[in-house]
Amino acid sequence: MKLCMFSPKERELERGWPGRIEGDRVIQLAAQTLQSFFTGGGSAREHAEFPLADIMLRPPVLHPGAVRLFDGDDFVFGNPSCIYGQDEDVPLPYGADRLDAQLRIAAVIGAGIVGGYTLMNDWLAPDLAGAKAHDFATSLGPIVLTPDEFDGGETDWNALLDRAELNTRLFPGDLIAAPVVSRSGPFTAGDAVALELEPIGVLRNRLASAVSAPIETLR
Repeated sequence: MKLCMFSPKERELERGWPGRIEGDRVIQLAAQTLQSFFTGGGSAREHAEFPLADIMLRPPVLHPGAVRLFDGDDFVFGNPSCIYGQDEDVPLPYGADRLDAQLRIAAVIGAGIVGGYTLMNDWLAPDLAGAKAHDFATSLGPIVLTPDEFDGGETDWNALLDRAELNTRLFPGDLIAAPVVSRSGPFTAGDAVALELEPIGVLRNRLASAVSAPIETLR
């Protein structure tokens, strides 16, 4: 199946609704999120239909429990608090005037197995040092393909999942990102960035001006 989170263009829904894409339309599914859809066994009652031209695609997982980014056979954790979806503006982080785009395939964990695959732009700010070079934005989308539609490509997902799950548990909506497929840039404010990988599609964002000051820390 081709799955997504979406909202009608006339409604401002941050998270959106789960949907199944069929041709030039999307069918709303009776679940709160794709995480709950996968937890329910990958089936749900169907609601209204909408033309694709009349909807906005939202991040497939807006608040993942954990994001693991693999490079080689080990991973680092990504930031689950800064997720962007299709066609959203991504602001340059404070202290940076350029970004690199890094394309990855990400597995969305379902009910104990991979629920599907989507694209990830693991944005990189070369001007920032250490972990902060990644700790500001991750783009996901545009859709999720279930394993019967896409096998994950050439990545050994069993090895990545075994490593990710060692001594812990994976929950629906967790993201496991394979090593970087391609890197492009630099991009600056105003640039449109489109990353493509078939059969998933094209993940598009536009870079917005940098924030003028660091985000205030809660104390």
